[in-house]
Amino acid sequence: MTTTSARVSPPTHQASQRVSQSVFDGSRLRVVLLVDVYDGAQQQFLEAYEQLCKQVASVPGHVSDQLCQSIENPSQWLITSEWESAPPFLAWVNSEEHVRMVEPLHSCVRDTRSLRFHVVRETGGPAADAHGAAKRRLQASPRIGDGVIRHALTFTVKPGSEEAVAKILADYASPEPRVDDTTRLCRTSLFMHGNRVVRAIEVRGDLLAALRHVSRQPEVRAVEEAINPYLEQDRDLNDPESARVFFTRAALPAVHHVTADQQDPAAERHALYYPALPGRGMRLAELLAQQDEAAADDPRSPVLRSTIFQRDDVVVRLIDVRGGLDAADPLLALGLPEPGRAGEPAELLDTDVSALQDGDFARFLELTRMELVTDRRSPDA
Repeated sequence: MTTTSARVSPPTHQASQRVSQSVFDGSRLRVVLLVDVYDGAQQQFLEAYEQLCKQVASVPGHVSDQLCQSIENPSQWLITSEWESAPPFLAWVNSEEHVRMVEPLHSCVRDTRSLRFHVVRETGGPAADAHGAAKRRLQASPRIGDGVIRHALTFTVKPGSEEAVAKILADYASPEPRVDDTTRLCRTSLFMHGNRVVRAIEVRGDLLAALRHVSRQPEVRAVEEAINPYLEQDRDLNDPESARVFFTRAALPAVHHVTADQQDPAAERHALYYPALPGRGMRLAELLAQQDEAAADDPRSPVLRSTIFQRDDVVVRLIDVRGGLDAADPLLALGLPEPGRAGEPAELLDTDVSALQDGDFARFLELTRMELVTDRRSPDA
């Protein structure tokens, strides 16, 4: 008797187009800072770190820090810190207080790289919170990404210069998208709302490498020099410290991104600006994130992809809209709760909310809508 065994094909994995990444899941945050210290400045760095540690200890949401020095290269240091969740860390790291705190480090540090991680799993028994009382919160399940890092910069120009600035920003040669073997620029979208400029970029690979690559391109440098006279915050790109402070303050991190399973290559890209009341930007971003997460499962929603950027009281929502914004349901495009439930967003906004309170969502959509200056994609993005 001869037996034959059926050949078993390996399971196939069909990737979902649903992408979701967020800082709002409530889990603990681990921040890793890689630091390259100038030769001979190790003691100066250690003293500056000790001073910084004392100040950070009182920041709400901070749990602990650990400082490590490389056993192979004494110029390389590693700082890890733990936070109760991502929002309090982001509120601190994007604040003017943080800019002042880290100033003593600049004279002894050659380079830094910051990485932020939600804690998903933990070994060693039940973990306790900062007070040793309750189990620490872990990320419930891994999120699914799409290999794209999203980041934005924002700054303001002098009132009255908006038209001149828009022309300068629109008329430039796109830089080479390939950064290196693993990093490339995918898309740059630039918008204005009044005198506020927002430049959103999408990168595959190393964001820091991409930003450095772009800053070195002659065509980009020429544009940056051309808009210098119009900026409300002075900067000197030939002065590394001046440039560093400007771009630190201009950073507008992505705090939430969601992509629905259904996609449309012809979807239009738009940006909406939601200025928040002082101290309420993070909460406003969280509410918008909750609505976008729910809308990703709603076939009626015209929004196929949404990224929320937030820093301090600036909240910007970048959306890809099926059929265009003019044809979309204004309430769904705005990412706000159903009528009668929009009370909290209205209470968080630092703008004319009469249209929102009256239920005139079409008019409020026009108030938040940013003007597209340019939207460029690399050929193989």
